Amino acid sequence: MICDTAPVNGLFPSPLSLSLSSGMKGSRMNESLLLPVRKAWMAMQDTLYFLPPFPSQIDTLALLSLLLVIGLLVAEWLRARWGWPRVLGYVIAGTVFGPPLLGWINADILGQLRPIADAAFGLLLLEAGRRLDLRWLLRNRNLLRGSVGDVVLSFLAIYGFACFVVGLSPAWAAATAAVTMASAPVVVLLIIEESRAQGQVTERVMMYSALGSAVSFIVLVIVLGFVHAPRNVAWMTALAHPLWAGAGAVLIGALASRLALLIAGLLPKRSLAQVFVLVAMALLAIGLARMFGVPVFLTLFLMGVVLSFSDQDKVLSYTSLPEGHWMLAIIVFVVVGALLPWREVTWLTAAQAFGLLLFRAAAKLAAMLLSGGTLPVGKRLLVGVGIQPLSATTMLMALEMGRFYPEIGVSALQLAFLSAAIMEIAGPVLCHLALNRANEAAAERKIPGGAS
Repeated sequence: MICDTAPVNGLFPSPLSLSLSSGMKGSRMNESLLLPVRKAWMAMQDTLYFLPPFPSQIDTLALLSLLLVIGLLVAEWLRARWGWPRVLGYVIAGTVFGPPLLGWINADILGQLRPIADAAFGLLLLEAGRRLDLRWLLRNRNLLRGSVGDVVLSFLAIYGFACFVVGLSPAWAAATAAVTMASAPVVVLLIIEESRAQGQVTERVMMYSALGSAVSFIVLVIVLGFVHAPRNVAWMTALAHPLWAGAGAVLIGALASRLALLIAGLLPKRSLAQVFVLVAMALLAIGLARMFGVPVFLTLFLMGVVLSFSDQDKVLSYTSLPEGHWMLAIIVFVVVGALLPWREVTWLTAAQAFGLLLFRAAAKLAAMLLSGGTLPVGKRLLVGVGIQPLSATTMLMALEMGRFYPEIGVSALQLAFLSAAIMEIAGPVLCHLALNRANEAAAERKIPGGAS
């Protein structure tokens, strides 16, 4: 059974250290293979004085370039061969080169890649936030009912399973529910763009995923605040921190979006200069969020939401990240693949993770059925299937929360991470299937004249 108490003072390792320690055997194997080369290199140093010491590890920039290229090639091959979403190829590349297998991505390299991955993930969340149409949500009560139902039912179902079936403590069951109740808006965004999907199912899948992600982050801050408080007799911190995180993210996101609209309004629409301003203001938001201890990912997502809602003159409505933003996805999901805790999977933990995913899936399908509206029942169920992706980028969320509470590890969220690891593979496939079945993906839509 997974630990039901919160780890304290570093007694339990984080998922990052668990993943890295599991890759020690792979690193030792690499060292044994390189031993003859190392000895030959050292022998040549006696005569070739200009040779530097034999590299102890591959340069981070060189490794990053290799990961980008290999991740891209793997993704394109899987898509061409079996029609799999590209995201899977990126994750597989990270898993192969990470601690689970080859161990080329070690602790030092992951530490250097994390800021790059965080910035890339934040930019993708910014783009996801810009896809959220709050006016549509506020005008349509059925959509609002579906959003509330998705969040509430998913949280209650996962909490009940984690607490009463798995046996986690109420606090850590709530933390598990907070991390896993939402869909993965970045995964959904990439699947939609890859499929060139358009339609009511597509828009609802994007909206529910984006809203659920924002709520998930706020709930996680609240839960971890209350987990933290009893250990430090600081209930004021537990109450004030969610307000600080939420209000700070809104203020910084609003400031950055306002500056972006003000500066971009002076430039030609859809120009490269506007793209530069958008990225620069996003990086400004990241810097301010770090300075004031505000969750970076929530800040970037809310910046995107504010941009979408307040851009009345359509200054940046038609300006988006260039096609190169797929490179951001490669960076993010290669790092995520390296973090996946596959070596921690046992028959028991796998059964618990599958159980959590079944309860979660049932809750989301029920929420869509109960939402009502003019959308046919069949398509509402397809929306429920489309919002199933649960990305292991939740690890990045939880690890960011670890910055605020360093004395509390996050290994008690192992159930959430194992569930995310499974859905990192199955989630993109389910979302892609839902869009195809709804006949909204470009490859599946009928072309006038009878061709398909």
